[in-house]
Amino acid sequence: MNNFITLKLKITLVLVICVLSTFAQQKDVAYAIIPQPVKLVPVAGSFKWTTATKLVLAANSESLSPAFKELKATFTGLKEGKAEVNTVTLILDPSIANEGYQLSVEKKAVVIKAASVQGAFWAITSLKQLAGTKIFRRKVVLRKSALDAITIPCVKIEDAPRFSWRGIHLDVSRHFFDLAYLRTMIDRMSYYKFNKFHLHLTDDQGWRIEIKKYPELTSKGAWREMNGQDSSCIALAKTNPDYAIPEKHFKMIDGKRMYGGFYTQDEMRGLIAYADSKGIEIIPEIDMPGHMMAATNLMPWLTSHGKGGQAKDFSEPLCPCKETTFEFAENVFTEIAELFPSKYIHLGADEVEKSSWKNVPECDALMKKEGLKSVDELQSYFVRRMERFFNSKGKKLIGWDEILDGGVSPTATMMYWRTWIPTAPKHAAEKGNDLIMTPGEFCYFDAQQDGGTLKKVYSFDPYKFNLNESEKKFVIGVQANIWTEYIPSERRLEYMVFPRMLAMSEVAWYKGGVDWGNFEQRVQKHFSLLDAMNINYRLPDLEGFTTQSVFVNKGVLHINKPLAGLTIRYTTDGTLPTIQSKIFQSDLTVTKPVQFKVAAFRPNGNRGDVYIINYEQQSYMKPAQLSSPKKGLKFSYYPHFYKTVNAIDEKDLASESISKAIEIPVEKTAGSFATRHKGYFYAEETGIYSFALRSDDGSVLKLGDKVFIDSDGMHTSIEKSAQIALEKGYHPFELMFLEGGGGYMLKLQYKTPSGKLKDVDASVFFH
Repeated sequence: MNNFITLKLKITLVLVICVLSTFAQQKDVAYAIIPQPVKLVPVAGSFKWTTATKLVLAANSESLSPAFKELKATFTGLKEGKAEVNTVTLILDPSIANEGYQLSVEKKAVVIKAASVQGAFWAITSLKQLAGTKIFRRKVVLRKSALDAITIPCVKIEDAPRFSWRGIHLDVSRHFFDLAYLRTMIDRMSYYKFNKFHLHLTDDQGWRIEIKKYPELTSKGAWREMNGQDSSCIALAKTNPDYAIPEKHFKMIDGKRMYGGFYTQDEMRGLIAYADSKGIEIIPEIDMPGHMMAATNLMPWLTSHGKGGQAKDFSEPLCPCKETTFEFAENVFTEIAELFPSKYIHLGADEVEKSSWKNVPECDALMKKEGLKSVDELQSYFVRRMERFFNSKGKKLIGWDEILDGGVSPTATMMYWRTWIPTAPKHAAEKGNDLIMTPGEFCYFDAQQDGGTLKKVYSFDPYKFNLNESEKKFVIGVQANIWTEYIPSERRLEYMVFPRMLAMSEVAWYKGGVDWGNFEQRVQKHFSLLDAMNINYRLPDLEGFTTQSVFVNKGVLHINKPLAGLTIRYTTDGTLPTIQSKIFQSDLTVTKPVQFKVAAFRPNGNRGDVYIINYEQQSYMKPAQLSSPKKGLKFSYYPHFYKTVNAIDEKDLASESISKAIEIPVEKTAGSFATRHKGYFYAEETGIYSFALRSDDGSVLKLGDKVFIDSDGMHTSIEKSAQIALEKGYHPFELMFLEGGGGYMLKLQYKTPSGKLKDVDASVFFH
């Protein structure tokens, strides 16, 4: 009898745990705030926000007035004033951490407490997200009755950011974005609690900010004829209209059709004020001494050789050995310092063609005078001198991690981007430099995306760069960078930024890599918010198929829909899917070679990525006959830089061994290298096998004598998939891979005819 009671208690306890677990998951989805708050306590009930709701700025809280204005602007039509019920109150509370806030939502009242106006902004942002999509239709909603109220779930939140620097960088030189869109960008940054907007205002391709001392920098330097990057975009626009270059950025100058644009100083002051009203600081970057062709083409005397244009690897830089260079730079930065209230100015100082300074009499003389031993130290001389000038204007210098070359002062702030220099963060921290972590592997949003990109950004750990506990304190934040060589339009920019900006916001505010499943659930909820903001975000991948598919007698095209509300359309005549194309409603049987072009469409008509699915008819590949196969693959290692795997040269072979599976059994790899895995893949049954190869950089997979998956060349982490018909037995296998620098990825998965996709392991490889 006692055993029976104990069993009943155990069953009851299990049921209670299951119910509570389910309830907790439901609550997680109900409070889909991104970035995740530090502490969130669900409370039963909801607050109804109607035209009767009153807004209250508490006594002695006048410093929060900008946030109070934002609150009023968000919920248009509401009035200030006290009331016993249905109030939203903003209170200054000095005891709360800087940029932190407390948000209490009860059935009859919402209370926001913050120690700073920035903290109040972030509380309002959380409130907006809890309000859902209705907030973007507020003028319609608030004209109606209380039945159409904006409903906010009751909750108690205590929150504060992980980092003080939560940045988004936008390059407006390569392709120009006007003030109206920059305001839109600021709105979206604020919605996800970013607080630093780093504007890359000058580069080889265009000078975008007015300098009154040198008006030709914008009258001429802001405009260009079509360049190679523009031509690439125009070619890509033939199949993807998001690559089209907006006509509004062209004008006729001296009879030529020129592309470009710039911001006057008055326009920039307006943008700075607008950003400030959203809790965001704008940081200007004027890139020197390299990336200066927009200026040196007009003023060639600024360079060492009296000419602008391209040098060996990068453009001709400013000459750091002429006083006229510093006169120019100081004149420019005097106006920049007066225009931008931020305490930071970004000098750039990356990718400098320092070889242009060699064998130059002025430089030889300066190096001798200053005791400089290399052109790296000459670069450092320029950076240090500019930093002293910045300091004289009350500003702090930021530079890309090249400022370490030749030595750096401990008061400069470094942005780390070159993942192929893994020692840079530690080197800077040891010298006492503040660090903003923006490694290209995670933070370069101009890199192409695939199904693994969002999770990759979410996994970013800014401390995971050999920093000890005392060195980690120098990491002041993280930043996502958007370089626009191949991002010419607002729609293309949004596609490249969203939704991975959401993952970066979580890394910056809370912590990335904590609970991918929970974050993914919250992102799913935010897709409707992105729709309401009319953002052209990248849809989750369509899945269930292989892009290079095969069949023997017949095949079946199956597609999994990643989001409710999507419509999947397809064509088989070579044209791109449109809103009028056939709807994919159920599996399609394939009995002859065919190419499908498939895309998902959102309810607003926006099209997602186009997937090209090729079906090829094959016979089963005959296996090889092996007398005594041994476990593992023959592994070869080549510590040399190659641009393609076809360039691998056996004279560079450094070591050979046997690897169990797809691994790189080298204790310490070179910065750039190539590998080869060779042997046999064992097919355990006859049928169609699917393979998925992910690599960063290039890789090529061969089965039999056939190139099966070709992902060659220099690129970020991407996945390619293909199918092949195999008879049971051993099949010749070869996988070549190259790493160009900056961190590598090599992963191979497969699916048997009757199984699920899984990582390859030692059980299937032989030699």
